[in-house]
Amino acid sequence: MLRFAANLSMLFTEAPLLERFERAARAGFTAVEIQFPYEVPVEQLQQALLRNKLKLVLHNLPAGDWVAGERGIACHPDRVEEFRKGVDTALAYAAAMGAPQLNCLAGIRPENVPAESARRVLADNLRYAATKLKAQGLKLLVEPVNTKDMPGFFLSGTQQALDLIDEVGADNLFLQYDAYHAQRMEGDLANTLTTHLDRIAHIQIADNPGRHEPGTGEIDYPFLFAHLDRIGYKGWIGCEYKPAAATEAGLGWIAPWLESKQ
Repeated sequence: MLRFAANLSMLFTEAPLLERFERAARAGFTAVEIQFPYEVPVEQLQQALLRNKLKLVLHNLPAGDWVAGERGIACHPDRVEEFRKGVDTALAYAAAMGAPQLNCLAGIRPENVPAESARRVLADNLRYAATKLKAQGLKLLVEPVNTKDMPGFFLSGTQQALDLIDEVGADNLFLQYDAYHAQRMEGDLANTLTTHLDRIAHIQIADNPGRHEPGTGEIDYPFLFAHLDRIGYKGWIGCEYKPAAATEAGLGWIAPWLESKQ
């Protein structure tokens, strides 16, 4: 049976972050993920999880100044020290909240940095982070992001990410497969999931176009969910989409899965 986690950075945004835990639990979720939890004291997040009997399944490493347009710093040669400090911060949050895995965003390649230099520093940073996470028993994920929404994002394709994972050579480094980003860049979702199932530790979903909830666009999610169930996917599926209206009003697509109590 598939397991779904509410992304609290995208869903229930009608309420402040700490109130979204209760709304997710009321909607039937038993797990959540958060993009960047760092602006809230970890003790408050920990209490919100416990109070609502929720599990945190994922959050990202710090990714620079998001408001200013940065989308990760892992491929920036001049930000290595900042990246490594961010790994320590992320590990402290993960330890307090029980997150089993952390995602790394490669970032947008600076214009003055050659692609080979960006790749080299990204590989080095992933190797460093994977080593630190392995010491705590955690998985590190790396996620391709489409360059239509994020022009210049350095890691944008499944095979590119898998080649990078091979280069890094860490046994706790896996692919985070976002079906929305993959659909925009390459399609062929079902075949890709089947071929690389053992290398995918986490999946995220949104429909295309619009990045709204499943059922609002071109991706046949009923087929894709049945396919994931059939091939034996065991990880979590993060609902990282922008609700077309109020969050609860758009949850009809997931009701049969949540009613199963996961």
